[in-house]
Amino acid sequence: MNITGFDYQRVPATDDVTLNVAVGGSGRPIVLLHGFPQTHLMWRHVAADLAADHTVIVPDLRGYGASDKPADQGETYSKRAMAADVVAVARALGHDRFALAGHDRGALVAIRAGLDHPDTVTHLASLDVLPTLDMWNVMHGTTAAVGFHLYLMAQPPGLPEQLITASADAFFGHFLDIWAHGPDAIPADVRAEYLAASRNAVPSIVADYRASASIDVEHDTADRKAGNQLQMPVTVLQQDWGAALGFDARALWQAWAPDLDHRTVSFGHFMAEQAPADVVKATHDLLSR
Repeated sequence: MNITGFDYQRVPATDDVTLNVAVGGSGRPIVLLHGFPQTHLMWRHVAADLAADHTVIVPDLRGYGASDKPADQGETYSKRAMAADVVAVARALGHDRFALAGHDRGALVAIRAGLDHPDTVTHLASLDVLPTLDMWNVMHGTTAAVGFHLYLMAQPPGLPEQLITASADAFFGHFLDIWAHGPDAIPADVRAEYLAASRNAVPSIVADYRASASIDVEHDTADRKAGNQLQMPVTVLQQDWGAALGFDARALWQAWAPDLDHRTVSFGHFMAEQAPADVVKATHDLLSR
């Protein structure tokens, strides 16, 4: 399944990793990064609208969808490595500077790209995550049960992969169900696409999450100690997690992003699919800053 009107390419990100990339439109470039348990298709509505006046680049992240899924060598699925993929792919397509929007896992990659490549990322939008270091810091007590999958996939290789593979559709489908607002949020054919893609990528998806409990925390901690921040304009669209988990999301984000537009929304987690017009408007607002 493809995004209507977009051309598809396989673009090398490194010597041994090639990403599946959809490209459409013309104008100032923006890259859109998908979340879990999805593929680039989650951006299909937003990408089509943005393509009216932007070059829109929509990859499957390494380890997801139709992109390569290298064996994990410890840092293979660090957000630093995945962010470097995005920068390399954009450059291969002729763009040395670009705006970047990410949802869920893709937002973590976008944040790392903004920190590691401040002269490359001009604007940054994050949909419904906290930066990795803050995410782990706010998870505690019984409220942390909502993030059981984070702890499961943080375990050493072996058991998480075995458990998830044994019931892949039930596992990934669980999140598609509980994170959506309403049973019609994700059409049946798109849901089937997400489940098939995730079913075929269990080791790399687990490796992505495992990295967020190890090397990604180390990278965030080093940036926090060094006082590094996101220097570009940043827009955050986020559900009101703070009310449930007892933290101030805006304050946490402000520590990373001085030029911040933080919006608490009620679209549900899959906001690019459930409220694409609102996401497009927020993106246009960001790009005008």
